[in-house]
Amino acid sequence: MPYALTDLPLGDLVGPAMRASEALVRLDERTSRSPVGPGFVERAHFADAVSALWLDGELVHVEDLVLHDAHMDLRAPTHELTRAHEILRLRRQILANKPDWALGRDGLAVLCGRFAAAGPMRPDSQLPGEGSAADGQDHEQEPEDDSLGSGSLSAELAALDAALGRANAVLDAARAPATAGRDATVRAEAGTATKGDAAADRNPLLYDSDWDEPERLAEWKAVLAKVEGLPAMLRGAVAFDAWTAIAPLQHAPWLGRLLVSALLRQAGTTTGQLAALYVGARAIGRERRQSRDRTTRLIAFLDGAHEGAAAGIREHDRLMLARAQMERRLKGRRSTSRLPKLIDLVLSRPLVSSGMIEKELGVTTAGALNLIGELDLREITGRGRYRAWGII
Repeated sequence: MPYALTDLPLGDLVGPAMRASEALVRLDERTSRSPVGPGFVERAHFADAVSALWLDGELVHVEDLVLHDAHMDLRAPTHELTRAHEILRLRRQILANKPDWALGRDGLAVLCGRFAAAGPMRPDSQLPGEGSAADGQDHEQEPEDDSLGSGSLSAELAALDAALGRANAVLDAARAPATAGRDATVRAEAGTATKGDAAADRNPLLYDSDWDEPERLAEWKAVLAKVEGLPAMLRGAVAFDAWTAIAPLQHAPWLGRLLVSALLRQAGTTTGQLAALYVGARAIGRERRQSRDRTTRLIAFLDGAHEGAAAGIREHDRLMLARAQMERRLKGRRSTSRLPKLIDLVLSRPLVSSGMIEKELGVTTAGALNLIGELDLREITGRGRYRAWGII
């Protein structure tokens, strides 16, 4: 059923749209010239990824996501953690490319093509543009940390790697339709895909037989083209509502808000960041977000964008205050001191562990603990075996 664009209540939407746009522009202007801007952007990636899973009813701890991103997992990653990390990496990839890349032909083919088959991606998989080939296939993992030790532990890790290799071979065989699904998406972008091609490319164990992703994606792009003349914020609200109604991707419904964030960046509402729309949506009640009335849903989206921008401004001010307090401890230090680098690391992550500091700054465990003590960071976990610090 096509998404109807008739009778948009512009009189009810203009006010919330202007309010949300103003907040996003103010946040972008503040962070683009701020010394904590890069750290704020990284923290927003983590917060938005965790919030995306929260809206789906899944709880992912931000500390687990930080450690997983640093390849320092304390335990085997769960499916939910892998999905959150995929969102984190997609946000980084969108921001690393040109503003018009994500909604362009190549960008949509890459972003949507990655989810043409179901199943979690492997934790060590790389996105195109992050050290992998353009087709999104997995490559070599990073070398293991020497601190893991040797002897019996190395033998056990080697056996585990062999077992994982055999399991990955089985998963690759089952994931073979992903390549065909990605090709179908590219053909749809070129206007050459047909319903027969899409049906033949999909695995019936992974897809509903009547779920034609290329056709649905083309329908969503048609809606996007019809609202071309609207202000960016209103266009984003309609685009997200249409994405929810059309559901182009069966296994990645959360991609919609990321594409809307890319749309706002393409329109110039944000320049050096991606709007954390999932963070703002958490402040909006489920009754409004999933209301049967379209006007209520559109206003809920706009209010969520405003709440996300307001939360971002508060977070930026908090980071500025924390940076000023930590920089007071740099007086009288040598020019070779690693404290400035530690300050940048702490500001760019919700929390840090001694292992992360060792890896980023190239110091020993004792040196990392000494640096933490000199900055007087707050210990978050309060455990003896696993300790982490932050400015929260």
